[in-house]
Amino acid sequence: MNFENKIQAYIHEHEKFKDILVELRRIVTSQDFEETLKWGIPTYVFDQKNLVGIGAFKNHVGLWFFQGALLKDSEGILHNAQEGKTKAMRQVHFKSIDEINEMILVTYLQETIENQKKGLK
Repeated sequence: MNFENKIQAYIHEHEKFKDILVELRRIVTSQDFEETLKWGIPTYVFDQKNLVGIGAFKNHVGLWFFQGALLKDSEGILHNAQEGKTKAMRQVHFKSIDEINEMILVTYLQETIENQKKGLK
């Protein structure tokens, strides 16, 4: 199975959230990320660094920022992925496509890339 088919299979496996997964993928891939599949989820890399992931769960879809603690979070949308366990990762939850604000997400995605270019850790 080729790479694109694996991503499509992941989306199909989570039919309940297909519209959210497709939209988040569209938004993330509109930026300068390389798309890959790691840990069984769509993962987005810049400068050989895993920076963003999209994961579907029972009740929501998470957009993960692996270095999210470095983001300004001016909209207050990020929360710790696992309180007490993760130090840098932050995520945004989506239960419906109506919760997706492309302009805000693009701002966060661009800041993520800029932080990587600056070498922030």
